[in-house]
Amino acid sequence: MDTEHVVRTFVEYYEELGHRRITGSTLLPEPGDPVLFTSAGMHPLTPYLEGRPHPLGRRLVNVQRCLRTTDLDEVGDGTHLTVFEMLGTWSLGDYEGTQSLDWAHRLLTEGLGVDPGLLHATVFGGDEQTGPDSESQRLWEERGVPVEPTVDDNWWSNGPVGPCGPDSEIFLWSGGTPPRSTPTGDERWVEVWNHVLMRHRRLDDGRLVPLPQRNVDTGLGLERLATLLQGRSSVFDCDVFEPWRRLLPTLWPLDEPSFRVVCDHLRSAVVVVGDGVRPSHTGQGYVLRRLIRRLLTVLWRDDPSRGLGDLPDELITHTLDHFRQDGDPGLPGLVRRLLVEEERRFRRLLERGRNVLARPRFRGPLGEDDFHYLHDTHGLPRELVTGLLGGEYPETGGVRTVRS
Repeated sequence: MDTEHVVRTFVEYYEELGHRRITGSTLLPEPGDPVLFTSAGMHPLTPYLEGRPHPLGRRLVNVQRCLRTTDLDEVGDGTHLTVFEMLGTWSLGDYEGTQSLDWAHRLLTEGLGVDPGLLHATVFGGDEQTGPDSESQRLWEERGVPVEPTVDDNWWSNGPVGPCGPDSEIFLWSGGTPPRSTPTGDERWVEVWNHVLMRHRRLDDGRLVPLPQRNVDTGLGLERLATLLQGRSSVFDCDVFEPWRRLLPTLWPLDEPSFRVVCDHLRSAVVVVGDGVRPSHTGQGYVLRRLIRRLLTVLWRDDPSRGLGDLPDELITHTLDHFRQDGDPGLPGLVRRLLVEEERRFRRLLERGRNVLARPRFRGPLGEDDFHYLHDTHGLPRELVTGLLGGEYPETGGVRTVRS
């Protein structure tokens, strides 16, 4: 079952249950929002979770692209991606959490064909402010699904203040043996779907107050679920990566960990550019710049002559199509030009950094004054300086000529 089939099955199932499909937003939150990128499907819906009536009603479903920089260091394992798609459903003061879990169980087992014996759930076990989620636990027990109560792992929030609540997470077994242990005891249990009882608001002083309505907010990781349905062991082996598996090794032979990082960061850079971000020294543009520099660092380890200008057009267009950013026919060319220009800028920066650090002043250990001087006078960020001194960046041979 490919990812598009999963999306259709999911959306149509919930539409039959009275949910209205809403259009997923871009990765860019509304002006004034403290977060840089949309990191969860609920983020654009925060005003409606807080009580504002939604024009399409109280039951919603959508597909939302998300970006999470908190997982950058974990990219390369079998489950984490920087940019991914989230399938979401919402009850805005309509039905309760047990109804949501019951529908989810039926979709997984009847609609998508998941073996019920490969499911496990976790629920909130209670703390000093909120009691245990006994209703969700009872629902799972009635459905014959093993359930594990936790505390820290089953409380969801999008930051230190704002809407939050206990959640119930659904896991699928990915091991080659019969299921064993629990999600907190065996990493082969892969979380795919989170159901949040969004009933509270956390204040600046840490206290919880009730929201105007009792909501249910769910998010299902599309690539993770598709990977398991397709019998794959890694998200980088599911169908959305087929063109990358086919084309990239012939262009740049990479070991598996390097392949995963390069694929993830390139796809993420394409999607971020597709949503209107341009490289810069701050904010969203710096996240984009960091993604490009991280992938170039990996790409150049074995061969510093490698360049982004050689990236096949199919990989850019496939990524834009998959994330539904294909409305502008000139966008693929713009993405390529920005990637190539950012690569040139990085090569020039590395060359300048090496020349500056070769001066006698910087031959010993560097202090804070040195790092400030290098940044303020020469535009050399701390992470680049430490990378150069640590041998992280290979000699790249200056600005490279690339194909047009």
